[in-house]
Amino acid sequence: MSIDTSTPETETAEVEPATGSHRRGRMSRGMAIELFAIPVLVIVGFLLYVWWRQTASLDYVESSSLAWREVRLELWQHVKLTIVASAIVVAIAVPLGIALTRPGLKVLAPVVVGVANAGQAAPSIGLIVLLFIWLSSWTGFWVAIAALTLYGVLPVLRNTITGLQGVDPTLVEAGRGVGLSMGAVLFRVELPLALPVIMAGIRTSLVLVVGTAALATFVNAGGLGGVITAGITLYRYPVMVAGAVLIALLALLVEWFGRVLELLVRPKGI
Repeated sequence: MSIDTSTPETETAEVEPATGSHRRGRMSRGMAIELFAIPVLVIVGFLLYVWWRQTASLDYVESSSLAWREVRLELWQHVKLTIVASAIVVAIAVPLGIALTRPGLKVLAPVVVGVANAGQAAPSIGLIVLLFIWLSSWTGFWVAIAALTLYGVLPVLRNTITGLQGVDPTLVEAGRGVGLSMGAVLFRVELPLALPVIMAGIRTSLVLVVGTAALATFVNAGGLGGVITAGITLYRYPVMVAGAVLIALLALLVEWFGRVLELLVRPKGI
């Protein structure tokens, strides 16, 4: 009798660790690809840019436009624009998306999303210039931040609403049934389940902000768009292409950062 009882337990003990290690191995391979492939691509791309910059035959105008001091300054300005605008976008869009899924404000969700859609549909350069004229007392940096925020809000707002609306209502009712308050249900049930969708919207917004920040140069806010503008104005295609490559590498790096952030904040088992 004791032999019959111990045999199934032994078999179960042998199967479970193998299955668990297989899952962990699969997850680690996927995380390794996301964590290392994009940074390697960015590093290789930047090293190729450095090699080209050091070996290319550039005239005086091209060398001046691509001077390392100027490129570093414009890169820092571009990164600063992206960080500040993205932080404001998240601070506005996520709480607003949460509020628009609550019973009292749910009816306003289509109106708010429609306004955000209209703002993003406007030509980016036109919006930046109009804001610059309208907000004449502001510096170019904050005018660019306002325009980038308007462009970056929609993906985060829409995904926050979609993610929260996609949570199974029975799970919400179960949380309420065990005595959790509405706030506790939101932070312990709804937001963890909606987080992957919200983070996808944040990643999309980050890339959108990086690309649109190239237009900040038109309102004296700096950024790598100045390199592209100089190339177009001076009819120097190497300068224009170099600026586009640097912006593309920065967009890849920012998108990778969004993926890493998603992996760090995503609850286990989701």
